[in-house]
Amino acid sequence: MQVARVISDDPFPMSCRRQQEETHAQDVSEEQQTIPFLSSQSSCPSSQCSQTPNSSSCLYQDIATLKGTSSYVSGLAVDGDSLYVASSDGHIRLWPLDMAVDDVQRAEQYSSTVAVTNSSIKCFVATSNNVLVSSHQDGKIRVWHGGRRNGSSGQLALRAALPTAADCLRTFLFPSNYVEVRRHRKRTWVHHVDAVTAVALSPDGEEMYSVSWDRSLKVWRLRTLRCVESVAPAHDDAINAVAVSPDGHVYTGSADKRIKAWRRHPGQRKLALVGVMERHKAAVNALALGAGGQVLYSGACDKAIIVWERAGELVAATATLRGHTGAVLCLAATGDVVCSGSADRTVRVWRRGAAAVGYTCLAVLDGHAAAVKCLVMVSKSGGDHDGSFDECCSCGGCCAALLCSGSLDCDVKFWRVTISCL
Repeated sequence: MQVARVISDDPFPMSCRRQQEETHAQDVSEEQQTIPFLSSQSSCPSSQCSQTPNSSSCLYQDIATLKGTSSYVSGLAVDGDSLYVASSDGHIRLWPLDMAVDDVQRAEQYSSTVAVTNSSIKCFVATSNNVLVSSHQDGKIRVWHGGRRNGSSGQLALRAALPTAADCLRTFLFPSNYVEVRRHRKRTWVHHVDAVTAVALSPDGEEMYSVSWDRSLKVWRLRTLRCVESVAPAHDDAINAVAVSPDGHVYTGSADKRIKAWRRHPGQRKLALVGVMERHKAAVNALALGAGGQVLYSGACDKAIIVWERAGELVAATATLRGHTGAVLCLAATGDVVCSGSADRTVRVWRRGAAAVGYTCLAVLDGHAAAVKCLVMVSKSGGDHDGSFDECCSCGGCCAALLCSGSLDCDVKFWRVTISCL
């Protein structure tokens, strides 16, 4: 007897709804936790944070709203002067970024649907060479050539759906390439057999890492579009997030409440597990890297954001950021600033204090009518510094950037956030 497989396009990450239904969530311990990578050196003391918004050092404005269709926003990506909006209906729309900020009505006239797929999009990223990548509910990864650069417009061109037919044929012929994906069913190791929830690029742009609800982590060579490695199972439950640091560490966050760190040792071709970080009390939904890759932020269904900092070969949990009243679903970080989107319909802006001591919640951006699903920083803004918070310093001026938030209310909001330099 065959058992039918039900595919559910749930907008919340795996295991998040179980946590939402609990009447009382346990508090996350504030005690420091140190995770050794290769040694057991002592680490810096745990820092504290303030969850009360500090409006005196941060100004923000809801400057534009792009009205959506009947499908929620599942991914955002900026490529040049274009904002790509991916939706749960499998459509990808393009908005002229400058028009979206300055003239929303005109932007709506020039917006267009540039790609249509038959599967819900879970994640969408842009590379530096005009290539875009979407991951899908059907277990596929689609690679696109950008259709708009420097004012020219056009449809996205599908380069390939991964795994490619050549990759499937390469592994099809040998029994050793098959793995058991569920009872009495096997597939070759190049396939994801459940929703691909997130993708991330290597620092040199040569490789791509994908994670899935099938609990696997896969490595793809972008030039050849071949799957070169699969770690399965990489976790004990569905994997919801992946991030890659400039030094080559790969971090994965899972519904098993753990974050794992992977890397290739010198002279090795395969990823090795070098750290397991356990601090969250519920499914990990989002990961983001800040401070040049030395700080990792993790958001989870326990409503907390954990700050992990590297010190040599050690990783330490140095702060817990609280304030959201719902699951943390997405993160975006740059410099000493991290933004978090939540099921409580808000976006919070946090900044690390001087000398890396403590965190302060600078603002709560409230305007969406449903959970905030995705965030992206946009490198266009006003202020004394233009483009991001990376240059925020003790100059006595201010740093400004644009933040885009996509929501289950189907809208995309533009926020101009200005932070005083201390």
